[in-house]
Amino acid sequence: MKRRSLLRLCLAACAGMLPLLPAVAAQPQVLTVGLIPAEDSQAMLENSKAVIDSLQKQLGVTVKPFIATDYNGIIEALRAKKLDVAYLGPFSYVLATTVANVEAFSVAETKKSGKSFYKSLIITRKDSGIQNVEQLKGRTMAFVDPSSASGHLFPSAGLQKLNIDPAKYFSRVIFSGSHDASILAVANKKVDAAAVADRILTAAVAKGVVQQSDLNVVWTSPDIPESPMVWRKDLDPAFKQKIAAAFGNIKDVQWGDQGVLNGFVATNDAAYNVVRDTAKILNLDLKAMK
Repeated sequence: MKRRSLLRLCLAACAGMLPLLPAVAAQPQVLTVGLIPAEDSQAMLENSKAVIDSLQKQLGVTVKPFIATDYNGIIEALRAKKLDVAYLGPFSYVLATTVANVEAFSVAETKKSGKSFYKSLIITRKDSGIQNVEQLKGRTMAFVDPSSASGHLFPSAGLQKLNIDPAKYFSRVIFSGSHDASILAVANKKVDAAAVADRILTAAVAKGVVQQSDLNVVWTSPDIPESPMVWRKDLDPAFKQKIAAAFGNIKDVQWGDQGVLNGFVATNDAAYNVVRDTAKILNLDLKAMK
């Protein structure tokens, strides 16, 4: 009897300890994906549908897209753990790493470019007579967003290298909120010049939004690493492997403003050090910006 009682006590004690053991993380049933506002929200949703549908099918979970009104909205959602995965601009990704536990893992390569980098352009209307940066002095300028690599950071650094302070050089500076809006601001003579991504301008021309023959390119940046897909580092490691594999399998579909994909290729945080170096040219304190 004593042995049986002792056995029962041991079993009861062990049962009481089970909840203290670390639980194995279960695969979530919903994956939230944040998208940057490179174009208007409805167009972004429509052009990302094939990617979202493919992820949903491959992962066997519900995939919910989320589009913020600006880059900060995506960063804040990542910090609050309301997003699992996000598509960020190069600079907004670097900003995100200062406040959220995130990491770049994949980058899109399009059939059109066949590469995973792009350029920033400063454009003007041909009928404005502005053919170079020197002729922009005292004119109006549109940037996209303070956190946009091609729409603000790289062109601002490029101007600084020419000993031009954008805050003093232009008569007025605006932030339009999207590359499309900046392109239209130039086309509709709301501003004299705008800094935009080359691939988004190409897409706008292809859609007939603007005519290439109506525009001048007065400045071109060095190569900028493409906008990365990032995930929260604290996601289940096994699930992250599935996510990476799923993105790697997505080919020949439309992806946002970038066109049809060759596929997603692996990347890492170090690929964006060029963005950090560019921020140093502008004496930007990345941590203070968030």
